[in-house]
Amino acid sequence: KGEYRLQPIFVEDLAELAVREGQGRENKIVDAIGPETFTFADMVGMIRTQIGSRARVLALPPGLAWSLAQIVGWVVKDVVLTRDEVVGLMDDLLVTNSPPAGKTRFSVWVRENVQFLGAQYASELARHYRHPTQQRV
Repeated sequence: KGEYRLQPIFVEDLAELAVREGQGRENKIVDAIGPETFTFADMVGMIRTQIGSRARVLALPPGLAWSLAQIVGWVVKDVVLTRDEVVGLMDDLLVTNSPPAGKTRFSVWVRENVQFLGAQYASELARHYRHPTQQRV
């Protein structure tokens, strides 16, 4: 039902964190999280509202959601969702009690970037693993 929680971090906040921690000499673990906590359903609902979408959001059993994501992945020639991602979400592995490492609020970022959200599909496989001559146009 999307009640699992997550704490998204802005990519530039993550980059600053990596540089700052990389300059230190201490070995430590830092939870790379932003300042807001959402349920997955609330985050999807917020994005849906901000972009003015009338798309229906359905709650599905995790196995069915993963299976459908495999079909979508086959169609778009990408990995849309992995089994590990489903398990991580369901086990609440994307939240922590640590103080936020990032300062950018996801809700504010969405409002400020609404004109770009959903404008084009970005393939993770093409971006990271395919040679430029193999990318889809």
